[in-house]
Amino acid sequence: MAIIPIFIPHAGCPHQCVFCNQKTISGQRTAAVEGAKEQIKKWLEWVKPSVENEAAFYGGSFTGLDIALQKELLALTDQLRSQKIIGSVRLSTRPDYIDAERLALLREHGVQLVELGVQSLDDEVLIAAERGHTAEQVAEAVSLLKEYGLKVGVQLMVGMPKQGFASVKETVEQVVQLQPDVGRIYPLLVIQGTPLAKSYERGEFVPLTLEEAVRQSAYVYKKLSVAGVKIIRVGLQADDELCAEGNILAGPFHPSMGELVQSYLLREELTPQILQAARDGEGVIISCPRKLESKLRGLRNSNVIYWRELVAPKELTIKNAEVSEIKITFIPSNDLEKAATQD
Repeated sequence: MAIIPIFIPHAGCPHQCVFCNQKTISGQRTAAVEGAKEQIKKWLEWVKPSVENEAAFYGGSFTGLDIALQKELLALTDQLRSQKIIGSVRLSTRPDYIDAERLALLREHGVQLVELGVQSLDDEVLIAAERGHTAEQVAEAVSLLKEYGLKVGVQLMVGMPKQGFASVKETVEQVVQLQPDVGRIYPLLVIQGTPLAKSYERGEFVPLTLEEAVRQSAYVYKKLSVAGVKIIRVGLQADDELCAEGNILAGPFHPSMGELVQSYLLREELTPQILQAARDGEGVIISCPRKLESKLRGLRNSNVIYWRELVAPKELTIKNAEVSEIKITFIPSNDLEKAATQD
């Protein structure tokens, strides 16, 4: 399966949220049909036709566009569908730009998934971010999307102004009740050219540290995953435009945020087993498939350092092994010298 991304920065969006500068985030500077055609042309140079493929309108509030422009853009993906280059379309929009007329148009043109820029379900946080919609409007939009047989995506943020961890947790509980199909998690960054950048420069806004952003994102990831919501991305795509010098002023940016979150969750999952193994023997051996070693170790070996400090003075050894999953075993006292060579 391949996704053909079509960026329409700020298109159809009536608000300038305090954190948003989509022209920087997406690397695209126009929402014109000709611009969309050029993007599609570029991707078709390598995409192999398949009904499993999908075209995705990113960046703007698609259903906020003039209806005529929506139809022109969807005509482009209609052509791709007729040629069996793709089988479906997805797009993103605002919760307050969902109604029966718009959804009938989307369904007619092969749209199967609509992602909502939810960010938070705390009205105080939404006001501080100048989102321009309420938590109630999110619930109404999700209900209407399901009524029209469309899959629902939610985009959530951590580290927003006036958004403590307690607010994040409450939002997650409410999102679980809405039962979306997919989710994205974005730690808030301070981007050049945004209202938030000015607040940051005045010392009025302090972004999350990377460690705290990982912890909060991991909480959201785990809660949604357990509820059956598929997480399709954590953190912004690290493209050349976003990563250009001076664009990110502050905040918990990492090009592999998703892996950091999964590594953190792996540490949470394995720590009780490691503690039990340390209690049962004179040391601990973690047998790990090579493909999982990076996530197991964590950023700059942080997980291994954490576990070794936890079980000290006992030994903890990482061993690459021909196993399908990570296994934790203890070293009997009389076998300590026979343990695998410490890495």
